[in-house]
Amino acid sequence: VLSIDIQLQKLIEDMFGERRGALVAIDPRTGEVLAFVSKPTFDPNLFVEGIDVENWRALNESLDKPLLNRALRGTYPPGSTYKPFMALGALETGTRSAQTVINDPGFWMFGNHRFRSHGDGGLGAVDMKRSIVKSSNTYYYSLANEMGVDTMHDFMKPLGFGQITGIDLRGEVRGVLPSQEWKRNTYKRADQQRWYPGETISLGIGQGYNSFTMLQLAHAMATLANGGVKHAPHLTMATENVITRERSPLPTPPAVSLGYKPENVRVVLEAMQAVTTEGTSTRVFAGAGYASGGKTGTAQAVTIGQRDRYDARKLEEHQRDHALYVAFAPINQPRVAIAVVVENAGFGAASAAPIARRVFDYLLLDQYPNPQDLAAVRVGQASAPIGTPLKASEMPWPPEAAATSAPLRVTP
Repeated sequence: VLSIDIQLQKLIEDMFGERRGALVAIDPRTGEVLAFVSKPTFDPNLFVEGIDVENWRALNESLDKPLLNRALRGTYPPGSTYKPFMALGALETGTRSAQTVINDPGFWMFGNHRFRSHGDGGLGAVDMKRSIVKSSNTYYYSLANEMGVDTMHDFMKPLGFGQITGIDLRGEVRGVLPSQEWKRNTYKRADQQRWYPGETISLGIGQGYNSFTMLQLAHAMATLANGGVKHAPHLTMATENVITRERSPLPTPPAVSLGYKPENVRVVLEAMQAVTTEGTSTRVFAGAGYASGGKTGTAQAVTIGQRDRYDARKLEEHQRDHALYVAFAPINQPRVAIAVVVENAGFGAASAAPIARRVFDYLLLDQYPNPQDLAAVRVGQASAPIGTPLKASEMPWPPEAAATSAPLRVTP
């Protein structure tokens, strides 16, 4: 018996359309996985009696990599979705207070190297809340420099970044949470093993060596939303006797408290809420019947020089930035935490956040996107829902039965 909501799972796959990416939704109160999506997918029936050469070649050689379980094994730089965790790290380690103000002129200098942030004069005076709401790179470049790579590593590790979460699926990958020790163990030549101070800077904005799965990102978001109490993510809830229908609940590991100060967690979660009311995802969550928190992110698929301007039109589609969004809802008693990436889709607010909005609408408001809205989401041309949503509990299930059967809601 799985925790997956199969109707939600299909809705998310439909919202991705032909795009590549992954989404993981977790109940932060229990660690139950509500949705575990990897796109593109494939028909597993092809393998039942042995797949033929033509179909195997099409799946195995496709540039879209449909056989890769992106939710479990796809690794990505987290981009700016990392900033709330960096902010919490600053508070918990005493590196910065929430009131500390940093000047953001649109760049940050480290020696003779210029790290770019916001152009056109930057953001000016930035405290912790504004650094998250407006996504200041300068704030986190300087914070990373102050914390150092090993302090960042030691804070992020218990959150599950670069670690095996222990989900009840085989094949999970670890990703990379860099440290000086990691670099010494990874590279062979002495000059490669050395950690250079300049390598620390980009880690603060979720770039550099950072590389995590959407499972890890959703797991960390769930832990933060739950006040620092961590539950192991899992999909299986019970076993059921196919004859008697008797269910036997499966044991789950005990919750682990990471010991965060409640006032520090509150600062970060309130800043993430402000992202949806005055920040980068405001338009997407306009008119929502609940309060949520989130953080948009854009992660490089290929390296762009600090002096070069990113122009998607000049890049091949597979070289364009990834769109990410992490979120939780509702604010006061979170029931769902999400991490989503849409590969090579650009800005998180345009492509990833609209998917998260509709997941929340489904789970919290029993709403389902109407055909026009769904079509807009699939091609990255939606913000807040278009028109009147449908009632999720009245949608036919299975979908093929729409014309012949009465509405049926399937719940976990």
